[in-house]
Amino acid sequence: MILAGDIGGTNTRLARGAPDAAGRVRLADETVYPSREHAGLEAIVDLYRRDHPGALLGASFGVAGPVRDGRCETTNLPWVVEARDLAAVLDLPAVGLMNDLEANAWGLACLDPDDLLTLQGGAPDAAGNSAIIAAGTGLGEAGLHWDGRRHHPFATEGGHADFAPVDEQQDGLLRWLRERHGTVSWERVVSGPGLVNIYTYLRDARRFKEDPGVAEEMRGGDAAAAITRAGLAGRCALSSAALDLFVAAYGAEAGNLALKTMATGGVFLGGGIAPRITARLRAGRFIQAFVAKGRMRPLMESMPVRVVLNDRTALLGAARHAAGGSGIR
Repeated sequence: MILAGDIGGTNTRLARGAPDAAGRVRLADETVYPSREHAGLEAIVDLYRRDHPGALLGASFGVAGPVRDGRCETTNLPWVVEARDLAAVLDLPAVGLMNDLEANAWGLACLDPDDLLTLQGGAPDAAGNSAIIAAGTGLGEAGLHWDGRRHHPFATEGGHADFAPVDEQQDGLLRWLRERHGTVSWERVVSGPGLVNIYTYLRDARRFKEDPGVAEEMRGGDAAAAITRAGLAGRCALSSAALDLFVAAYGAEAGNLALKTMATGGVFLGGGIAPRITARLRAGRFIQAFVAKGRMRPLMESMPVRVVLNDRTALLGAARHAAGGSGIR
């Protein structure tokens, strides 16, 4: 058995399992823990092992944040995660620790056709490097280098690169965000908090009148989810406009990532937001922004673009990585 973990700013998922005869990992005993209710990942792992004891051959964890030398200071949690500390808790000589988007990249090979929704078919013979971008609590990005035989996932921190507006409305958003945050990254725009930033900007710029019902929903719970529901339902012009701007920015940055990684093999949209707004993603604004790269437009149109619908992709990827690292894949 191996142990796999997907550690996000909101929830931490752990599961254990082993590869089947086809090399795919079958997961069991999956448990979800609210991340902020625990002092660190080691505490969660210890709880999980109390409930699910037994020998392990390996373990890997995808965590939201940059990983260097087996150590991660998480981006959206007050945690420091150390691979050696996790190994000690699990009584293993070593464990795998990687960025959560790298884990998602590892998990793409585990998906079935029904786990993907195509936004752009691309070229029939599309092959080569791939990339994955995921908006959720933050914005994660990773690449997959193609060596001619298989893909090699690698992490990036591209979500923290500088936001680049493409029109006057986005110019205004950048100025508004700069006044409040100084440096403005793509994550300030393309993420759950980013959607709230866009909504607030449009409201404060007096472009749209705020719906009192939506404002109450935002105060009472997940503000980004409230905006999404109202925008998709068409019951709030401000929420709908915020979603449109969000989708356009998401498409533009997905295109930027595709160019920088030469992702002729395809671009994947992961994370928690994309599967919830597929109707908006398919409406056209996303792909319009994705391909709008001047002389590179034909190249962009040749790249397949797909939404990942399986929310266990990072967990499957961590399991696949752990199985390979244990010599049992």
